[in-house]
Amino acid sequence: MWRPALVLAAFVLAWWFVAAREYVPNYLVPTPGQVWTTMTDQWSELARHTLVTLYETVLGFVLAAALGLATAVAIAYSRTLDKALYPIVLFAQVIPKIAIAPLLVVWFGLGLTPKIILAVLIAFFPVVISGVAGLRSTDPELLDLSATMGAGPWRTFRKIRFPNALPHLMAGLKVAVTLAVVGAVVGEFVGASEGLGYVLLLANGNLDAPLLFADLILMSAIGIVLFVLVEIAEALLIPWHASRRAGVSLTTS
Repeated sequence: MWRPALVLAAFVLAWWFVAAREYVPNYLVPTPGQVWTTMTDQWSELARHTLVTLYETVLGFVLAAALGLATAVAIAYSRTLDKALYPIVLFAQVIPKIAIAPLLVVWFGLGLTPKIILAVLIAFFPVVISGVAGLRSTDPELLDLSATMGAGPWRTFRKIRFPNALPHLMAGLKVAVTLAVVGAVVGEFVGASEGLGYVLLLANGNLDAPLLFADLILMSAIGIVLFVLVEIAEALLIPWHASRRAGVSLTTS
């Protein structure tokens, strides 16, 4: 862990130097001390907003993972569904999500539902793509062997296809969990009264740079923690994979 810690320390030191010398005005770039003071003084309020965004992110990610995996299975197993669903999934991905956020508010109101739906929409695509790539990468000889030994489609999926797809799927989930944070925050930009996205708009409107930086740090913390949790799940699910045996870890290398 010393390498990322060293890089982070160098970044904070450079930030402090620039802000302390006021090469950039403090109302634009506050010092780390000002940000820390803001976080400690307003911690109870920031913690409440962080929990709201965390809830939206986790629920959106879980739904995106479930729906994405189901869609990937349908596309991988059916040529008809492949040709029918794949273009629609791609079309939905290229639509700017910030553009449909007001529409979701009109349809579903000002509660948590639009934020969760937006998190699902943003996190859905990488799960589908990685799932399809993993399911289609199964060695045909293994499938032939499974068929000759009398294994049905469900047993073949459970014993061969799904385990073989896990490395690809976990890579997609790690991308999706960080995108889910973005989706939740973007959803909070429109018609929200709580959450880190709402705090971001509030700080920006009041030109409160320390609060803005504190909010960004908390957003990043949510994404990092969830990413690490997914990577831990990956290490538990596929310890046999080459990247795990070699000790390669995206969070520590």
